[in-house]
Amino acid sequence: MINKNLKKEMILNQKIKYLASFMIIILISSCTLFSKSKKEEKILSAEEHFQLAFKAAERGNLEEAVTEYKMALEKDPKDARAHNNLAIVYGRQGKWKQEISEYKKAIEIDPNFSEAFFNLGVALSEKGELDEAILQYQKAIQIRPDYVEAHNNLGNLYFRKGKMEEALLEYQKTIEINPEYARGHFNIANIYLKQGKIDEAITSFKNAIEINPKYGEAHYHLAVIFYERKEFQSAIDHCDKAERLGISVDPKFLERLKPYR
Repeated sequence: MINKNLKKEMILNQKIKYLASFMIIILISSCTLFSKSKKEEKILSAEEHFQLAFKAAERGNLEEAVTEYKMALEKDPKDARAHNNLAIVYGRQGKWKQEISEYKKAIEIDPNFSEAFFNLGVALSEKGELDEAILQYQKAIQIRPDYVEAHNNLGNLYFRKGKMEEALLEYQKTIEINPEYARGHFNIANIYLKQGKIDEAITSFKNAIEINPKYGEAHYHLAVIFYERKEFQSAIDHCDKAERLGISVDPKFLERLKPYR
């Protein structure tokens, strides 16, 4: 009986030892995996950090995006894309000085980075530095002559400075490059209005609407023009379309239209 109990105890002890050994193996394995995963975290490439930053910015997590872009740049300080994208995030955060600085770094690394010149132009124009912004848009266009948005924005700055002929030339280039660029037709129409060329303005506003029927601003401008020409039904039609498209119409203008409805 004692021998049987002793045997049972020995078997039980062996099982305990086996189980303990097994648990140690599992623990070592898990520690090894954990340490591997930590190593993997530490050796992310610059491109992987870049992609993480890009996705964080898309989600609106700007702080995370900044952190990841900086990590990408630590690994590759000459990545012009990362400097450009970091600048965009800084711009969204309202950090103007950092934004400008990063665009300039991107351009210094890649003097043919037309998008960085364009973005720098946008940032400068938002701060009222129009002459410097014009220079940046011109550089973007020198690198990429078919850069529609750069031609358009350059035209906008000329318009703001009262240089109508220069503005018109830039807007005309936008629709030469892309005839379906509705904004270009709209901007040309505004120039014609300034010049008193009403028939030409109407044609250009209609071109914009033909390309983009939901162009509320163009409908509103046509409503005003047709009212002034006493073409009241056309004025009403375009005014109603503008309102349906979310344009805030002057209440005084609505009052003037009431008798003709």
